[in-house]
Amino acid sequence: MKFHRLLVGFLLLTPVWLPGANAGQEAQGLVLRPVHTFSIVARDPNTGEIGVAVQSHWFSVGSVVPWAEAGVGAVATQSFVDPVYGKLGLDLMRVGRSAPDALKSLLAGDAGRDVRQVAMIDAKGRVAAHTGKKCIAAAGDEVDAKRQFSTQANLMSNASVWPAMAKAYRGSKGDIAEHLLAALEAAQAAGGDIRGRQSAAIIVVAAKSTGRPWIDRRFDLRVEDSDHPIVELRRLVQRQRAYQHMNAGDLAVEHGDFKRANEEYSAAESLATDLVEIPFWAAVARANGGDLTGALPIFKQVFKREPRWLKLVPRLVDAGLLPADPKVAKAILREGRTH
Repeated sequence: MKFHRLLVGFLLLTPVWLPGANAGQEAQGLVLRPVHTFSIVARDPNTGEIGVAVQSHWFSVGSVVPWAEAGVGAVATQSFVDPVYGKLGLDLMRVGRSAPDALKSLLAGDAGRDVRQVAMIDAKGRVAAHTGKKCIAAAGDEVDAKRQFSTQANLMSNASVWPAMAKAYRGSKGDIAEHLLAALEAAQAAGGDIRGRQSAAIIVVAAKSTGRPWIDRRFDLRVEDSDHPIVELRRLVQRQRAYQHMNAGDLAVEHGDFKRANEEYSAAESLATDLVEIPFWAAVARANGGDLTGALPIFKQVFKREPRWLKLVPRLVDAGLLPADPKVAKAILREGRTH
């Protein structure tokens, strides 16, 4: 514990030297990755959720630019990107440094700061951004301390891109994921990357950590290579929303709350009408809840669309996931033969 306190004190008080920021490694191409892009980091003051979103004309931008951790903060590191800003930025904020202080320390230890563009926001909404003087034009950032976000971009077709992102973020409705997507869409509409578009990503994390990242990460989605990455990213966000309702429905079934399960499955189906998996499990929930009359028409539509799901019914009976009453299984299987 004594060593931990000393380490925290050291991190709080000293600039941080970036291990990748030396001429030898830059010559080997380990640091100078030209991920020119536009991005946004933000915190929702109402929920405390933290997010980061990005698009670039660069393959798999989500693997290097966006970083976020529940209860800690978010980082976007871009231009001639050094991913160390993401790792160390979160480390510093985790031990108590504010986002502005963490960014200041990392820049002080980086000989390549003039070609970096970085934004950070912490769990309290303190936000800062840096656009190096050698970032390729059009390049700049807009920090909104009151609304707790920052937009930043470089190698853009014009200088209206990051202000357009900020305006869209302020004017959009919905949760933080919706705000982030609106900002990306506004950037593209304003002209976007002068080279075009290729990949995009979004991460949204909870206000506080539960110690279970798979729960804390509300959204963690990437489009690696696409002609329309933001369009595809929005589709994936909606799909994620559907499966969040599915997961809630499954949990309700586990707890025997079939009314809640039906509500969650219905919400999921409304967001993903093309998937048969959602109505299938909704029908299973109804059958388990004693509403076989309501379940049978749903099973019938599922089997009509994709007959392969019929084979799953006896397996679910064997696994205890459908009533063991032979009459129930027989009635469900009958729907597969009458569609």
